[in-house]
Amino acid sequence: MSAPSGALSQKALSESVYTKRLPMWAAVVLAAPMVASAQTQPVPPVQEPAIQTAPAPQKQPPVADALNLPEAPAPQAVSQPVQAALAAAKPQDLGHGVTTPVSTGQPLALSLDDAVRIALEHNLTISVDLQNQRQISGLQKTAFSALIPTMTAVGKTNTQEVNLAAMGFKPSSVAALLPPGTTFNTIVKFDTTGAQLNVSQQLFNLPAYEVYKASKSVADVAKWQLYLDRGDVVNKVAAQYIQVLSDMASIENSKSQVASDLELERQSQARKDTGTGTNLDLLRARVERQTRQQELIANTAQFEKDKVQLNRLMGLAADQPLQLTDAVPYHELEALPLETANQVALKRRKDLLALQAQMKTAELQRKAVKYERLPAVTLGGFYGVLGQTRGLYHGVFSAQGGINFPIFEEARIRGDREVADARLVHLRKEVDSLKAYIEAQIRSAMLDVNTSDELVKDATSNVDLAAEALDETRQRYRAGIDDNLPVVRAQATLANAQAQLVSALYQFNTAKLQLARNTGVVESQYDTYLGD
Repeated sequence: MSAPSGALSQKALSESVYTKRLPMWAAVVLAAPMVASAQTQPVPPVQEPAIQTAPAPQKQPPVADALNLPEAPAPQAVSQPVQAALAAAKPQDLGHGVTTPVSTGQPLALSLDDAVRIALEHNLTISVDLQNQRQISGLQKTAFSALIPTMTAVGKTNTQEVNLAAMGFKPSSVAALLPPGTTFNTIVKFDTTGAQLNVSQQLFNLPAYEVYKASKSVADVAKWQLYLDRGDVVNKVAAQYIQVLSDMASIENSKSQVASDLELERQSQARKDTGTGTNLDLLRARVERQTRQQELIANTAQFEKDKVQLNRLMGLAADQPLQLTDAVPYHELEALPLETANQVALKRRKDLLALQAQMKTAELQRKAVKYERLPAVTLGGFYGVLGQTRGLYHGVFSAQGGINFPIFEEARIRGDREVADARLVHLRKEVDSLKAYIEAQIRSAMLDVNTSDELVKDATSNVDLAAEALDETRQRYRAGIDDNLPVVRAQATLANAQAQLVSALYQFNTAKLQLARNTGVVESQYDTYLGD
């Protein structure tokens, strides 16, 4: 963005206007009436413009090498002064791991770049997307675990006491086999201890493999969704930043109008006191001044509300004071040709890439359903030792293999197949529809850029003409040719022209941001489109 400026200002697009006279964008202060008996004060100088546009706009191509942009811009850190100010205000701990941002207490000097970077670090939507990525990464590992060997180690010891008689064993049945005088107890107690290593592996399971591949595509969906939300955050923050700048311009214009109306009211009072003016002129001047004061109050309130919204988008405290250091940008844009812009969008639109990743996931899931008819081959077993706790131990092992055939599961498999087919067809239609809609969005955004650019030029000319008209009516009033009604009307016309200029500039900049968003490069190229 441009260098910091204390107030927003507007300069005419034509330099020839300013070679002949001083700029008159703010409300032009009326000169004192040329009446000898009226004790008027000197007329204050014409105030500086409330908005400044480039006198010779440089057309800047938005992308130097449009088709070779990276899929996501490299992370940028917040400037050191802003980072230090935010670090000094530690978030308030609400318990259970929940924190809320706290105001620094001092105005935060904030550029547009810093506002965007703060939002990308603290915005709730981005934080949720990052946690969603973690969740999908965990699910992907779970799917991968079905393809690799599993191994567990088990160690156990136990003490048992068994009633052989209760189990149907009769000592008399073996008495003939025992030496004379030997007794056989039916209550037996014994201790055993063992340890073993269990291993299992799926040697052939195509559905599990396709599910794992699908989980990787789901991770791509989450990635593109994150990039999409990042672009939306950049778009919203940049637009809100410009909105606050527009509010500041409206406030400056309103202050200039109030100052001009106060001077008109003073002159009307002086003329009435000297008998050269009427009470109607004084009442008319007061009504005009109070109307402008109402607009100033409304503009100031809107400015405060828009700052709260900007803080919310950045993830800062609602009461965080802000001092915006950039000026209202105005640079004409030499946009990409429609065909090139459409190619860039098809390659860089994150919503399209996310849908394509979902379609790939659906294709892999359909394959997994198709392969459910195939058998699954498994292998498993264990090896360990087992024996009396205080006696001898001996090795034990088991090895087994298996083949599982789905026999009476055709209805379930066909149902899963229909669901997968319907999902895939749905996604393909969405992708085709979005591709067609992208071109329409780019065309619409280009029209908005061109139209709003013309509106800025017309609004600039209107402010110039309204300022000239006000100057002429002021001179006629000063010469005693007219009363102050034409002056009041000319001031209202100038105020309306200034408001239209502020609105046109906001529309122009937001239209360029929307064009960058529709092309898929808003996060990496927003500053270029705005004319940094």
